[in-house]
Amino acid sequence: MVATPDALSSLRSFNRFELKYLIGRDQIGAVRSDLSNNLDPDPHSPDGAYAVWSRYYDTADFKFYWEKIDGIRFRRKLRIRHYGDPTSISDEEPVFVEIKQRVNRVTQKRRVRLPYTAALALCDEHVLPELTQHAERVIAEEVLTLSSGLDLRATTIVGYRRQALVGRRTDGGLRITFDTLIRGRKTDLDLAAGVETPSIVSPQMVIVEVKVNERVPYWLTEKIARHNMQLVRISKYCTSVEGKPPLALRQRVEDTA
Repeated sequence: MVATPDALSSLRSFNRFELKYLIGRDQIGAVRSDLSNNLDPDPHSPDGAYAVWSRYYDTADFKFYWEKIDGIRFRRKLRIRHYGDPTSISDEEPVFVEIKQRVNRVTQKRRVRLPYTAALALCDEHVLPELTQHAERVIAEEVLTLSSGLDLRATTIVGYRRQALVGRRTDGGLRITFDTLIRGRKTDLDLAAGVETPSIVSPQMVIVEVKVNERVPYWLTEKIARHNMQLVRISKYCTSVEGKPPLALRQRVEDTA
């Protein structure tokens, strides 16, 4: 498994603002080169990119999906996330169980690292794992309450390749990711299934996510404008549920082609 910044600890919490932009895959070199004047490569991704695969949960009537579509200001979603080749997942492979929460414009994330079988037992069978750290138990109990209270079940698998740049000292909370080969499936919902997963965003397009603790630096807004990066509203989870990107994104891809 690739050791990424997202996978360095068993327990993390985040409070961030997130903005998403759309660029063509042929732009990624120029955009990364320009940003590299102010940002550094992710030091925990020595190969330059890593795979991200997530198993998402929702209710029978897709409560989390509709809350995103309707723009509900407070909303949550539950997922099991793995970094690296999913075909390498074994029963004891460490994964993250995450609650990602949106409160107005702020994104919050709480997660606990568990063996894959324990993560499945927690989310699918409502079996609380044995944990020694109090903070870990608190998050696991929150996952248990959420999954059992709403009778959540796995709904989709989403995967993509990610490259990341991180801020230097003056921009320590800044992180920019480039997601390519974005795929999703609604069958074979075992992360380790190793089945073919179709594209849900054109392979010629890249989703760039800007994640910042407080505000986007002025120098970055200038670079975003310089490269004509288009602000988009897209949820990989919702896109996977629908099996196709939203109409606005499809139109922008057609305009770029």
